[in-house]
Amino acid sequence: MSDQLVNTGWLAQHLDDPAVRIIDATWFMPSSGRNARAEHEAAHIPAAVFFDIDEISDKATTLPHMLPDPASFASAVRKLGLGGNHRIVAYDNNGMLASARAWWMLRAMGHNNVAVLDGGLAKWQREGRPVENKTVTPQPSHFHAHLDYSLVRNFEQVKANIGTHEAQVIDARSAGRFAGTEAEPRPGLKSGHIPGSLNIHYSDVLTPEGTLRSAEQLKKLFAEHHVNLHQPVWTSCGSGVTAAIVLLALDTAGAGQTALYDGSWAEWGSREGAPVDRGPA
Repeated sequence: MSDQLVNTGWLAQHLDDPAVRIIDATWFMPSSGRNARAEHEAAHIPAAVFFDIDEISDKATTLPHMLPDPASFASAVRKLGLGGNHRIVAYDNNGMLASARAWWMLRAMGHNNVAVLDGGLAKWQREGRPVENKTVTPQPSHFHAHLDYSLVRNFEQVKANIGTHEAQVIDARSAGRFAGTEAEPRPGLKSGHIPGSLNIHYSDVLTPEGTLRSAEQLKKLFAEHHVNLHQPVWTSCGSGVTAAIVLLALDTAGAGQTALYDGSWAEWGSREGAPVDRGPA
C-alpha cells in the first residue's frame, strides 16, 4: 500500500474498519449510454457510497464537473459520511479515471488521507470479492474543507505559462484530439492543443489489466516523453477527469510539484483568445 494507492487485498481486510470509508466515483461520458448511479445501485463494494463528480461540482459554471467552493464540497461529503479523520478509498468501474478525479478533489480540498483502489471494481470482481446492492445510509460526519491552491490551475495561469514556461503541461487526450485531426466529443470546441504541451494518453499509465504501472515503469514512460519529474508538471485533458489519472501516475513516479488544470480543453477550446496549436506532439 502507498499513500495514494491501495490494492484489493488491503481493502478486503479493511471493509469493516471504522476508520475507512469507501466511495464509488464511477463516471461515464454522457454519450456512453451508461448510468453510473444505476450501476452503483446494482452492484457496489460493501458499504461504498456513490460519489457523483457531476453533482459535487460548481453549479455556477457551464463547464463540466468543475471543483466547487470549499463550503459546498464540505456539505456534500459530510452527507456521504466522509469525515476529516477517515481514510477514504475511491474506486470506479471505468479504468480508475473518475476515482483518480475524486482522489484529486479530496486532496485539493485539504484531505490528504485518500487513496485510489488499484484496478477498481473490475479487478475486485475478477477476484471474486463481494459486492452488494444494499442502499447505504451514511451517518453525517464532520469534514472541514479548504482549497489547496497548489494543486489547482486555472485558465489564466495556464495561458501565462505559455510565455513563462513555469511548468510542463501534459495533455492526457488521444493523439488525434491533441493534433486536431480527431473531432472533440463536446460540440463547439476548437481542435488542437495548448501551445507547448506534451501528449501522454491516459491509457499509457495503466497496465493491460487496468492497474497503475509501477513507479519504475512510470518513470521510464515520463522520461521517454521528456518530462522532468523534478520540475513542476500540470495535467490537462478533455474535462479534468483523465488528467487526474496522469496526475496520480506522476505522484507515484515521484514528481514533487503537480497540479491539474480543472477547466481543461472544455474551457480552453471554448475560450476566445486561447491560443491553439495543431499537429502531433
